[in-house]
Amino acid sequence: MGNWQVLGDIGASKRMATEVIVVTVAILIAAGCNPEKTPPPEVAGPPVVIAAGDISSCGTESDDATAELVGGIDGTVLTLGDNTYPDGSAEDFDECYDPVWGHFKDRTTPSPGNHEYITEGAEGYFDYFGDAAGDPNEGYYSYDLGTWHLVALNSNCGDGEIRCGPGSLQGRWLKEDLAANDEEACTLAYFHHPLFASGAYRPGIARVERLWETLYAAGVDVVLNGHDHNYQRFAPQDPGGKADPEGGIRQFVVGTGGRSLYEISDPIANTEVHNDDAYGVLKLTLHPKKYEWEFVPVEGETFSDSGDTRCH
Repeated sequence: MGNWQVLGDIGASKRMATEVIVVTVAILIAAGCNPEKTPPPEVAGPPVVIAAGDISSCGTESDDATAELVGGIDGTVLTLGDNTYPDGSAEDFDECYDPVWGHFKDRTTPSPGNHEYITEGAEGYFDYFGDAAGDPNEGYYSYDLGTWHLVALNSNCGDGEIRCGPGSLQGRWLKEDLAANDEEACTLAYFHHPLFASGAYRPGIARVERLWETLYAAGVDVVLNGHDHNYQRFAPQDPGGKADPEGGIRQFVVGTGGRSLYEISDPIANTEVHNDDAYGVLKLTLHPKKYEWEFVPVEGETFSDSGDTRCH
């Protein structure tokens, strides 16, 4: 066999191997195994998110009213926990949540609340939302929306295997996820329990402070919570509650999804706006370098809140 024939055979083998690799990579990408971060979805203009927690309960009408609001706004729906009452069971989701907010299930990226975990392992919640809720053993995940990075966390710290400290599975994942994020991207995190609150849970839920410390260190811009059944907007602050206009996180409490409302009698420090008598949803428009917020009340209510600010 001549040298040229040997070289030709080697070249053909290399080309064949290259083709096999290309086809294999294409199959892996198609199967969702692409190691790259999923590209942001294509949207016309800046993306919009619609958020609220403490939502549905059979026998109430306020959740129907907030569902009408969501139905009139195009965008991604973020649920801030306690999606359905009283137990977050499969029956609660099928009979109470699905007939109202279930209309938006295909565009909902949820987070779990404490009522979901009244049912062991929040089985009703994870069965209802499926892959959109993340791994049932975790309940936290992240994704990109336009130029923004969004992180859904599980703040039911101490329930089962769920932990929130920096050394926990969730804590380590969160730190790595934020470190891998584009430094130029604005970031929003959402979960059920607020670190700061002026209503029934004044002054807030201390166990999520460790999550806040990681979020703050990474320069996260916005945190959305439920749990306190009212609306609260805070000035940017650090995890210790000290005002930080330059590097602080702005927290919104939007527990106004429809279940009930809790009174606010004495707002805590750094509270900018609060309301305890209007159901509604928070609409956020996510621009590349800033965000706009608007609290949209249900029909018949006059309270509103709106504004905009740049990211860090």
